[in-house]
Amino acid sequence: QVQLLESGGDSVEAGGSLTLSCTTSGYTDRDYCLAWFRQSPGKEREGIAALHAGAGPAFYADSVKGRFTISRDSAENTMFLRMNTLAPEDTGRYFCATKVALACWGDDWFDRPKYTSWGKGIQVTVSS
Repeated sequence: QVQLLESGGDSVEAGGSLTLSCTTSGYTDRDYCLAWFRQSPGKEREGIAALHAGAGPAFYADSVKGRFTISRDSAENTMFLRMNTLAPEDTGRYFCATKVALACWGDDWFDRPKYTSWGKGIQVTVSS
């Protein structure tokens, strides 16, 4: 059974940084795409970054490009989301999610229904 566990959420001031972690268990190989989604108050859950567990490029939503970096530690089955220059609009609950795939693709990495495993989410609050 695949399980995802997020950690690293916190409350920070605008301009600050945080690093979120997502540790996966239950996979027997690295053929999955992992994405971070964010649900801000009053908004739909949106994809903000994705990276394949094995290899391949990272993908980002325009709203976080240049500020957020997704990375992997394959040995630890963990992916990270480094968030810099945080703004109040980055406030929300952050979820990691995975789908079995040979790659993350640019045209659907953000497609929420295609992800089959989800973490419970973790809160990030950015104050102005």
